This record gives sequence, structure tokens and C-alpha cells, in this order.
Amino acid sequence: MKSFNVGLQTLSRYAATRSVIYYKRNSSRVFSLNKPVPMKIKLSAFFTLIITLVALSPRLQAQSIREDLLQKPWKAQWITGPGRPINRFTASSDLTLKDYGVYKFRKTIELSSKPTSFVVHVSGDNRYKLFVNGKQVAQGPTRGDLYFWNFETLDLAPYLQAGRNTVAAVVWNDGRLKPEAQISFLTAFILQGNGPAEEVLNTDASWKTSKDESYQPLTVRVPGYYVAGPAELLDMSKHLKGWEKTDYDESKWVSARLIGPGVTKDAAVNSSGWMLVPSPVPAMEMTTQRLAATRKASGVNVPAGFPATPTKVTIPANTTATILLDQGFLTNAYPTLQFSGGQGAGVSIGYSEGLYIRKNENMNGPRVPSLPKGNRDDVDGKIFIGKADSLLSDGTANQAYTPLWWRTYRYVQLVVSTKAEPLVIDDFYGTFTGYPFSVNAKLQSQNPEMGKMLDIGWRTARLCAFETYMDCPYYEQLQYIGDARIQSLVSLFYAGDDRLVRYGLTLMDHSRLAEGITLSRYPTDLHQQIPTFSLWWVAMLHDYYRYRPDSLFIKDKLPGARQVLSFFERYQQPDGSLKNVPYWVFTDWTQGKGWDFGMAPVGKNGESAVLDMQLLWTYQLAAELETNIGLKELGRQYMSRAELLKKTIQRKYWNSARNLFADTETKDTYSQHANSLAILSGITQASQATTVAKTMLTDTSLAPASIYFKFYLHQALTKAGLGDDYMTWLGKWRENMASGLTTWAETSDVNTSRSDCHAWGSSPNVEFFRTVLGIDSDAPGFAKVKITPHLGTIDAISGEMPHPNGKVSVAYKVEKGALKADITLPPKTTGSFVWKGKTYPLKAGRNAPVLN
Repeated sequence: MKSFNVGLQTLSRYAATRSVIYYKRNSSRVFSLNKPVPMKIKLSAFFTLIITLVALSPRLQAQSIREDLLQKPWKAQWITGPGRPINRFTASSDLTLKDYGVYKFRKTIELSSKPTSFVVHVSGDNRYKLFVNGKQVAQGPTRGDLYFWNFETLDLAPYLQAGRNTVAAVVWNDGRLKPEAQISFLTAFILQGNGPAEEVLNTDASWKTSKDESYQPLTVRVPGYYVAGPAELLDMSKHLKGWEKTDYDESKWVSARLIGPGVTKDAAVNSSGWMLVPSPVPAMEMTTQRLAATRKASGVNVPAGFPATPTKVTIPANTTATILLDQGFLTNAYPTLQFSGGQGAGVSIGYSEGLYIRKNENMNGPRVPSLPKGNRDDVDGKIFIGKADSLLSDGTANQAYTPLWWRTYRYVQLVVSTKAEPLVIDDFYGTFTGYPFSVNAKLQSQNPEMGKMLDIGWRTARLCAFETYMDCPYYEQLQYIGDARIQSLVSLFYAGDDRLVRYGLTLMDHSRLAEGITLSRYPTDLHQQIPTFSLWWVAMLHDYYRYRPDSLFIKDKLPGARQVLSFFERYQQPDGSLKNVPYWVFTDWTQGKGWDFGMAPVGKNGESAVLDMQLLWTYQLAAELETNIGLKELGRQYMSRAELLKKTIQRKYWNSARNLFADTETKDTYSQHANSLAILSGITQASQATTVAKTMLTDTSLAPASIYFKFYLHQALTKAGLGDDYMTWLGKWRENMASGLTTWAETSDVNTSRSDCHAWGSSPNVEFFRTVLGIDSDAPGFAKVKITPHLGTIDAISGEMPHPNGKVSVAYKVEKGALKADITLPPKTTGSFVWKGKTYPLKAGRNAPVLN
């Protein structure tokens, strides 16, 4: 294997400092932008050329944007495909601009010499891919909303040459079938040159366009809630081929239609449509990824090397062949099928996380039934259900298909139905895509299970991170706060990359309702309210405050946190307890008496211990933020409300006979959720907390925390003094592994879980470092480190994790009951080490505390 780095560092003139802050003019709103992480692409020599064609150009720093482009309307126009002229004031009423469609745009220019720099700014609606001289160099835009519509900044110089150059874009609108996470105004594209030389590429009527009529959308039928966009039907006989290349004949293309000039957020005056802002995240990774094996085949003899190596497969004439391929693990990728011949043949490419066990349900009904999956490694006796793209071959050689949007799959099913001619599959492979995280944490242990869990957890986290965090890549691709809080900590502990964290916090802040709460998920075109997730948003702000020295960013978000708490104040009784909170008050996917569609039990008076306790904890976190970087008086008010609520909770819900807090005032239902929150919010102290924690572990009548809420359960158990048992609490993760999952399932019922990939289950990627190795923040911004290991039966372990000042590394060895510790803190960082109740000071650099 050969490694290539395609990133900003290849252009040394753009070497920059770690962080750039963009201040919105005449506003307190702040955008923090870090430099892009390089995209590391591993590929075989055979595929070097192929990947060169799809590797995306890196985005440049915010300072590369000419200042007046942020303050004034752009010279470049938003353009769209063929049709009647558009009045920009009534464009939004033209329904054709909102319908499904795939459009191609191109412009050819002459350059006297190869430029050393050629910076442009690009955006589109719904999505675009940009090509220079036949090579894909970018895709976007980063998902946002109309008030913050992202544009990408790119240097095209590496792809340009002296003489003729063609810059081209494909833009598509999925219409009514678009992903729920995709906000849209109209089908459109825009490109603005950064300076006079680059303005030759400004989008206007000099750009040529054509609608690619070969595409049709296909509705997706899979078990459970699905909102991640349509599949595609592509007729190769109608497909525009080679349109992105310089020598393409564009004589039948027409001039692009003009919608209106690009307008940035700062320049928006009576603006409708898109308010442009610089994208806050880097370009997504693109890495060649070959599938591992053919698992089953009928109607064709498949060569042994296919698809792990480039191997031709011939489907005879008048044959229907089915080939089941296995990636070996779940992935997000752009699948590419290269094929020849087969005039009139139909090809279906289906994608599935795992196969299903057939039962007697009607598979042709209006809804696909939920079926058990069993072990994900097994394929015999199972059926394939999944999103599927379809192709019609035009019979020519060297046809190629890659869907416009990436697919999620472990298994791919190819079904080829030929007519009078055989069809040859020349190759089939994927190109992995996702947020360009890189691992900056290490763990060395004698227990291989820990390494496997970290690998699975990291894969899950990566597949649930694109331009935003996602709950799941296959079914929804929506950024939910409950998921994102855990995902953000995984990003910080395992990668040390905080850009997606900041963007997630910012997007959720933008989603706020007039009532004060955020939406449960954002961006989204279908609003959903989960008030408890707004409380987790405040907790997520506090997490960022603890682990990143970026108080200015947090201070900018405090008005939003105040609005969240103001919403809950409306439903508080004189004793502080909440009553009849509206909307979907989701806590966890669990089963138990009184639980209803994820909502914790509610008493006859509208009260809920789980909700009261979460509000109490949020008051405490918000009080710390206000006291230190906000309004101190408001911090005092929050603490006063917290103290009142704490007394009310103790009085209303505590059952001394059971050593537990009940879910409601009638004390007839109990859960791990209420009692975890009681410990975390400090209602229980010292020995009482330990008693409650032990009871939670032994009393099987409690509604159990799912793989998601175990994140909070495990924190509570550790706070109560049981952290040495952490490795014994991972039975649900072991069950996932035993069931052949390569990512963590959405729900605790592994057999029937809708989604096989939810990063809210990746908490071990945090807790192996925070709990087992014991590394945690002990001051805002991680200015101090507190290390409290919980080793249990582990006698030798070491590891390191990223820190704002560098890395924290630890090594522990237990011999004859005595611990030897070797600890290194990064520069300008101090801390403490806690062992058996004693505290030892730590300095920057290496420490070897003498433990008694």
C-alpha cells in the first residue's frame, strides 16, 4: 500500500496558525475556524489515477477570503439550469426550481500560464460537485440553513494549466425526496473568484448548462423510519458522458439562467434566499476502499479475486445473476461500478447494514416490516432488504456509475439482468468518505477486547460524522443533540479535533424556537422538539468549556442557554418541580412500567423525577458558566433554584425503604435513569450515593439504561465510588461484538435494532481514558489535569490522549498490590494524581509520583 497526503500542507504558502477567528461585522456573533486536517488517502498503485480524479481539494483559511466579498454583494450570480428567464424577485415561486433534477454547468477559459494561486468561493443548492479539467476537486456545500448558507473556499491552481481549462459542476436537487437534514431554497450554483484574475470564472450567463435527463429518483423501502434521501435510476443511453472534460462538445448546451447575485450574511439587506457564510469545517476525506469478499452468487461464476482485487466478471446473455458482496465492516462510501457491453441490461446495486431473517410478514405491503437480523456475519437463510440504485446499460465499453451521494453498507447486492448481449463487470469498489478525523489517542493493554471496542467505537463515531454529526448514516443523517453530546466528547478525547463540536453547538443554537428551546435536531426541514435535548445542549456547552480554552465561543452561546432555562421556568411549580412540559420529552429507548415511546414515567400531577433531576443538573452547569464567564448574579439565581429543586426532589421521590429515587411521586416505578441523575446532580452524597449505585446494579425491577444512557449510568456509578468495576459493565458492547456488529447498534435489542450504527454507543472511547486511565479536566479549558485511575483487575496499562497543549500520557503497572505510575503532562499544564484517597501534585513534563 502507498500513502498519499492530499491537503493544505502540499501548498506550503498557506501554512497557518492553529486557529482563525472570523468576527461578523457589527455583531457579537463569533465563528471559530481551525486549519483543515489533511486528508490521508491510502490506495494501491493501481488506483492512484482513479483516486486522483476524486480527491477533494482542501479548503483554505478564512483569511484567504477577500474582505469586501464578505461585506458587499458578489459579482457572481446564482445560476440554474435551462428554462424560461427568471425574475429574481419571484424565483422562489417557480416550482420547477424546487423539483427533482440533475444539472450540469461548465465554463472554459484560456490562461497564458499555469497560476501559482487561483482562489474561488463555491456553493450550491441542494448539493454540488466541482471539477477542473475532468478531475473532481470539491463537493458541498457544508449543510446549514438559509440564514447561514455555507460556501467553500478552494485553490484551483494545482488543477489548472497553461492554455484551455474547463471548470464544471454537477448540481442536483432531490426535490420532495431530499434528505430530511437538507434545507433548500432553489436549485442553484454559484462560484465567485477571490480576486480580479479569478473573477473570469464568476458564474453568469457565460456559463453553459444542460439538464441531465438520465436520472430519476427512486423511493427507498426499508424497515423503520428513513429520511436520508432517494436512490437513483440512471439510464446510460441518456447520460451526459465526459461533460466535465475540456474537449467535450457543448454546442447543444444553453446559457445558464440567472437568479441573482450572491449575498453574504454581512451584506444581506432585504435578502431572500441564501445568506452566505464561510464553511467552518474542512473538506471531507475520500479514500479508496475495496470490498473484502463475494459471499454468495447465483447465475454467474464469480472469479476468486472479485471484488477484493480488480477482476472482471462476465454475466452471460439472457441471464439474471445475483452477487452478494461483503465489505467486512460497515462503511460510508461512494460505490463505483465500471462495466461494459450488455445493451439494455438492467443493474441493481443494493446496500444494507446486515441481512434479515425471513418471517411470514407481507414484504409487499405499504411498509416494510421490522425483521430480526441475527448475527451480522451470517448470510445463509437470510434475505436482502436495502436501498438500491438501478442502471440501464447502453451497451458501450467503459461505462461507469457512482451515485451522486454516498451510501452506507456492509453488504452490497448486485443483480444484473442481461438481454441479447453479455455484460462485463470491469470493477467494483468504494471510496470512503467522512469528516477527516485522525486518531490522536493510544491505549496499550494486555486485554485485546479493549482494543477491539475502541476500534468499533471509533468506526461508529466516524460513520456518524460528515459535515455535521449524525445519529445514523443509513436511515436519517440528522444531528440530534442527545447523540452529539457523546459524539463531541469522543471527538475531543480520541481525535482532539473540536471543529465539528463547535459547528454542532452553533447549528443547534441557530435552531432555537421563539419559546426558547432548540430543536431536537438540526439542520432539518422537519422541525422536532425534544425539551430534554435542549438541556443536553447546555451540558454540551459546559463540556466544551471544560475541555477547550475557548471562553469567547461559550460566552457567545450563553444567551441561548438562558433562553432554554427560561422555557423550563414556565413549567416549574412554586417548589421548583416541573409539571406538564410539552412536546416529546424523550429520555431513552427503554422498556419498563410507565415508559412511553422513550419518555420517562409521568405522575398523575404531571411530574417526572427524571425531568426534575435533569433540570437540576443543568441549573448547576449553567450556574458555573454564568459565574465564571457570564452574569454572576444569574449564576447565583441558578444555584438558588437548584437548591430549592434539590430539596423538592429529595422530598418527592426518595424511598428510603428501597434506597432509591422513584420516577414519580406515587413511588410505583423506578429506573436507572432517575437514580443516575440523582447521583450526577449531587442529590445523593458519599455513602448514600454508593448505596444507590449498588442498588441500581442489583435491583432488576428498575427500567434499565440503554446502550445510549449507559453513558450517564457509568458516570454515576464512577462518581459513587464504583469505577474500578467499569470493565464489568460492558456486557451490552460484548453482545454487539458477539452478534457480528462492526459498529454499535442504535438500541439495546441488538437483534431487532433498526440502525446498526449509532455513535451514542461509543462512550467507551471516552471512558477508557476518562475512567480507566482516569484522565480528566480539573479546570476550565483543561488548564489543569486530574488523574484518578480505576484499574480494577488490570495490572498493566498505558495510553495517551490529546490535550489543548499537547498530549497527556500515562503508564500504570501494579506489582504486589503497589502501583507504579509514569505520567507526562503537556507544556504549561499542571495537575494532580489521586490514588487511594491521597492526592499528589503533577507538574508539566514527566512525573513519577511516589505512591504510599
